[in-house]
Amino acid sequence: MKTKLAWPAMLAATLAACGGGGNGDANLPQLSGAVGAAFNGNCSDLARFSYHDTSIASATTVAAGGVSVGGNPAPAHCLVKGSMYPRTSPVDGKAYAIGFEMRLPLAWNGRFFYQGNGGTDGSVVTATGPVGGGGATTSALNMGFAVISSDAGHSGGSATFGIDPQARLDYGYQAEAKLTPMAKALIQTTYGKAPDRSYFGGCSNGGRHTMVAASRLADQYDGFLAGDPGFRLPLAATANIKGYQTYLSLASTPGDPSTGFTTAERQMVSKAVLARCDALDGSADGIVNDTAACQGAFDLNRDVPTCTGARDGTCLTADQKGKIANLFAGAQSSDGTRFYSSWPYDAGLGTAGWSFWKFTVPGILDSSAVGFIWEVPPEDPATFSGPAFAASANIDTILARIQATNGTYTESAMSFMTPPHPRDLSALQGRGAKIMVYHGTSDPIFSSDDTTNWYRALATNTGTTASYARLYLVPGMNHCSGGPATDQFDMLTPLVNWVEKGQAPEAVVAKARGAGNPGGVNTDVPSTWAADRTRPLCPWPKVARYKGTGSIESADSFSCE
Repeated sequence: MKTKLAWPAMLAATLAACGGGGNGDANLPQLSGAVGAAFNGNCSDLARFSYHDTSIASATTVAAGGVSVGGNPAPAHCLVKGSMYPRTSPVDGKAYAIGFEMRLPLAWNGRFFYQGNGGTDGSVVTATGPVGGGGATTSALNMGFAVISSDAGHSGGSATFGIDPQARLDYGYQAEAKLTPMAKALIQTTYGKAPDRSYFGGCSNGGRHTMVAASRLADQYDGFLAGDPGFRLPLAATANIKGYQTYLSLASTPGDPSTGFTTAERQMVSKAVLARCDALDGSADGIVNDTAACQGAFDLNRDVPTCTGARDGTCLTADQKGKIANLFAGAQSSDGTRFYSSWPYDAGLGTAGWSFWKFTVPGILDSSAVGFIWEVPPEDPATFSGPAFAASANIDTILARIQATNGTYTESAMSFMTPPHPRDLSALQGRGAKIMVYHGTSDPIFSSDDTTNWYRALATNTGTTASYARLYLVPGMNHCSGGPATDQFDMLTPLVNWVEKGQAPEAVVAKARGAGNPGGVNTDVPSTWAADRTRPLCPWPKVARYKGTGSIESADSFSCE
């Protein structure tokens, strides 16, 4: 189990090899730009679109403004709804199909966007195409892309779809492989030509979908935008269950894990992190830009008071310090094997978003996903209790069962859920395709350290990543959005410019969502910040550093170094 589960030791690589500067290998092919096309015929004609194993339910015109993103109206488009591969499961007797919707602009820019959705899927989310972060004010659809969204092969919020082995595989990776050629054929029918350029993006499980596609479908897509990617989702969920059990062991109120690490205690730790790390980038502004340096500067045992009496939110007990430090170092199995990555200490630990993922989600989403979608054999739905499972399941047993197979479930969770070759994107690289990844450093469910380790490991295979891959850490951001962060940004536009114009992305300007923000207010933005504070997000390993002059509320006062 040690060999299979532990993230392999990373080979040393120089910052230049990993990095964020220069255009990389000039010998890679340069992909041409997309050219738009007019809508061919009437929207209603697409109700008769024919493709194998596909049924079209409706094709209707949506007027300009019928869909809005952050208050900005999307252009007029044709909305096509349908499904693929209908079947009845021989295992659980339920009906399954891959449901989808596709939005095709009347004024098309020649591009296709596959929208990877979050959680355990199960619903066809409005196909707009995310551009990154929280409170978006634009989308791929707004920009003129044709966009598809799907339920990944099952309908409804219950994880019991995992009883069906084919539904597991569709959710893991097969739905996107089945939908992609159909979507491109629909585009061909609609506009008289296939898309010139195709993009894939999403956050969370959508980020996982994106990284799986970057590995499995590198010949089908030209650009990939992966946010807070749970590319080792079964292990991350197991680590979250291990954390849940640890916080229960620290709880002052039995059965309530949130009392094992209270809001006051978490905010106190965040303040201690800021005290040690805030000024490492040259400005004490409530943001830890230099995440790596902070991990060396901050010490939980030294920098947080140890309680000598009752817990009151101003200290942690010795037991709390020991167990919380072990979780941040990376969850371990009973023999001491670390099976998931470490977590950075950061400024966003005291938020409601961090609390939700650590103390609520394990008993609802993580437990049911592990029990029904990933374990072999799955748990019995008739007797399963998510909270009870999260509180008492044996971690070693979970780790063994998410790697197991049998005659019914012939692919393990670690096979169908993860990119088959996450550290080898040579197929993507070789054809001139690009990938941009962003990750919040206060993400409580998928560690940004895991993504940083992945990105660093790419260099061991290619010698450089600058020519085809960029990673952007978002200081303070929780899971995909929120936290004390500048979490509003557009990474799709620079990705398109990189793919089609050869303009390698450098800093991406991000904005805080304070009062009055059109994309929605982020209540985690501190009152001491300007409501519209901006910061450059830098390609890793570069860090945004204060220039020494200028307003700390403006990205112009910082440079990526």
